[in-house]
Amino acid sequence: MNIFITIIFMTLIGALIGGFTNHLAIKMLFRPYKTLYIGKWRVPFTPGLIPKRRDELARQMGRMVVEHLITPESIKGKFMQKEFQEDMTGLVKKELRTFLESDITINHLLDQAGIEHGAKRIEKRIGRFVESVYEKAMSQYRGMPIAEVLPQPLLQGAEKKIPEISSYILSKGADYFSSYEGKARIQIMFDEFFKDKGMLGNMLQMVLGNVSIADKIQPEIIKFFRSEGAHGLITSILRKEWAKLLERDAAELEEMAGREKIVNALKEYAVNLAGTEKLLATPASELLASYKETILDRMAPNIVFMLGDWLTSRIDMMMEKLRLQELVSDQVATFSLERLEDMVLGITRSELKMITYLGALLGGMIGIFQGIFAILFS
Repeated sequence: MNIFITIIFMTLIGALIGGFTNHLAIKMLFRPYKTLYIGKWRVPFTPGLIPKRRDELARQMGRMVVEHLITPESIKGKFMQKEFQEDMTGLVKKELRTFLESDITINHLLDQAGIEHGAKRIEKRIGRFVESVYEKAMSQYRGMPIAEVLPQPLLQGAEKKIPEISSYILSKGADYFSSYEGKARIQIMFDEFFKDKGMLGNMLQMVLGNVSIADKIQPEIIKFFRSEGAHGLITSILRKEWAKLLERDAAELEEMAGREKIVNALKEYAVNLAGTEKLLATPASELLASYKETILDRMAPNIVFMLGDWLTSRIDMMMEKLRLQELVSDQVATFSLERLEDMVLGITRSELKMITYLGALLGGMIGIFQGIFAILFS
């Protein structure tokens, strides 16, 4: 009975010593946090191992994160995973849908970005663009005849329109001289013509009697305007003048019309065509309603693909610019020792407990052997 009690007692003592020493060794990794002194004599093993090597630990953690945890290759691999791309596509679709169904306007987005007077800015850009395009075109066309500047379909269309223009001119002329105002104009013209002719005018009036000259001439003038000969004459004249115009230098046309007037007219046309004010004030839900499903089905996956491709091609540079190793090191260096201890223990608590239990087990086994040896050699 005494032998059994001795073995049990030594086993318990061994287990207590083994477990306590391992527990103490684990605690000494962190404790004490500061160096302890007895007078001027520094107590050995103070501070604990991790507080003593805190700066080196921070550097090593930074290095471990950059070289083994968050590497360019691991991030690129994550971006290329099908599941990740599907998750990101779903997220982008959700955000796009929220935007497309909202009342947010482009003006609101510009205001949020700190861009004031967005419509005026866009109109100025349109104006500068139109002016630059005009100047670039005219720098090529100056010195060239108008016939070589204008497109052939336009020239052919204008050529075909000449007979119609002739008809229009003659029709308006006939309408004018058929009116009371036209008849009065004929009479005034003949009165002025024969005013200084003396006897000739009196003789002509005697021949006509009580009938005015306008009454006699008006039907002939109207008949002339409605005749085929007049139409052919005006058409011929217009074609000759059109041919002469096409032979002139394009710069002359610009000079006649005025460069500023042409440019301002083009700017105004472009701005009115763009409808900037109305466009910027239209809600996204109304502006993009007809393109909603197309944007969600096609644009969202393309955005994710292009963004992933852009990031993977620049991840090395971005990580270098971020200086991730220094960032992690600096962050760990700012942790309090208590927080650092909680972090390490939070990760390894179960393993450290097993080490303590293992120490107790080994101590107990050593105690058993010591009890047996003590009995055998007593």
